[in-house]
Amino acid sequence: MWQKAQEDLAGHGFTVVAVALDTADAARPWIEVAKPSYPTLIDRDHHLAALYGMINVPEAVWIDEGGRIVRPTENAGAFDGFRRRDVVTGLMPPEVVETTARAKRIYMEAVADWGRNGAASRHALEPASVREKLRNSNDEAALAQAHFRLATWFLAKGEQARAAPHVAEARRLHPDSWTIFRQTYGRNDQGFATGDEFRERVAALGERRYYPKVDIEGMP
Repeated sequence: MWQKAQEDLAGHGFTVVAVALDTADAARPWIEVAKPSYPTLIDRDHHLAALYGMINVPEAVWIDEGGRIVRPTENAGAFDGFRRRDVVTGLMPPEVVETTARAKRIYMEAVADWGRNGAASRHALEPASVREKLRNSNDEAALAQAHFRLATWFLAKGEQARAAPHVAEARRLHPDSWTIFRQTYGRNDQGFATGDEFRERVAALGERRYYPKVDIEGMP
């Protein structure tokens, strides 16, 4: 969907910049298969997450041609449909599939409106609204990112034992960060964090959403 947005809106000065909060080995095969025409980067140490308060993927931040944030970090059109997926068949109820698709469609329509109309788009927020919606960092989150980066440095050197306490401390200090959790948790052959611990962590959210609702009209 982002490739289509890039193609449709390139004439309006619009550019997608995708950043994978992952290791190169995990992200590169997906990038090579997709062959995007827009810049695609890999941020192993999660510098972008620290700068923009990103705690999950997919998330997006809209930045205008003057370098100003138009919409701060938010869920990029994803929906919690996977929570209704049958663990045996992998299938979701038809109405959940439809809602998941609708969430993506509405979000991308908003992106397209902004790409074409810029500051005149009804989805472009005023500076005061942007400031209000910004995810402000705190000492615990900053320290968690430092522990996470130190852990990734040890892991890159193959020193799992030395990385382990920094992994645990990063997760303790920043429990809301799913990006840290996924990068410090076992993954399947496709590179996804799955399994009992992940399902239990999601279930512990209760009524809270895994992908927060985006403040765009019509979003489920």
